[in-house]
Amino acid sequence: MRYQGKTVIVTGGGSGIGRAICERFAREGANVTIADRNGAGARALAEELGERALAYEVDVTDAAAMEDLVATTVARFGGLDIMVNNAGIILIAPVVETDFAAWRQVLEVNLNGVFLGARAAARQLIAQGRGGVIINGSSGAGRRGVANLAAYCASKAGVISLTQTLALELAPHRIRVNAYTPGHILTPFWETIADGFAGRLGVNREEVIEQFRRSVPWGRFGTPEEVAHAVAWLASDEAEYISGQCLAMNGAEFLW
Repeated sequence: MRYQGKTVIVTGGGSGIGRAICERFAREGANVTIADRNGAGARALAEELGERALAYEVDVTDAAAMEDLVATTVARFGGLDIMVNNAGIILIAPVVETDFAAWRQVLEVNLNGVFLGARAAARQLIAQGRGGVIINGSSGAGRRGVANLAAYCASKAGVISLTQTLALELAPHRIRVNAYTPGHILTPFWETIADGFAGRLGVNREEVIEQFRRSVPWGRFGTPEEVAHAVAWLASDEAEYISGQCLAMNGAEFLW
């Protein structure tokens, strides 16, 4: 129960990796705000987690809404300790076929959404004056180019750079900022990726999944729970001297 009395916000918390992160923090005693554009999913999880959980329907690209997300959390639980900017979307298309509006939407959610969440959290943590933790969701795709994922790669690379800058700026306030960069984690989100590649390559979803599985030296996909374990550790006092870093979890697929 290392998070007893602590308060955590998780964006994209209603499903997949975000849901596993919410569940992990809740099991360790935290108050958890489940922030998700899918309000029904957030509310369903909040019901499962009980009275220490709050559901908040939000568009992470809305600056005022992200400020209100933090304010509502503080009003409910009395403060904020940890912000996890996990929400994200993907676009599968070669650059020459990418619609500019679709490109902008990916960057709006994946990069601007992280900026708005981190900024709102940092303002609150600075005002509280007792430090805190911000953890941003990036991806192995933010470390290298991937064909047909230009917008996604660019947005996730931006998250890594933003994380490093925030770590420097917020260190005087004892606010640690790190990122996690998953490889292939089997979630409903990843199944959407598989469907996109299947349509692009003219194969079925199962073939795509098997091709990606074979690319992982560890021989399998990761699980949302494994990502949640790592995020919970990054947020803990055990990682107190770690800031500005990107923790990879990818079965040795991406080495850098």
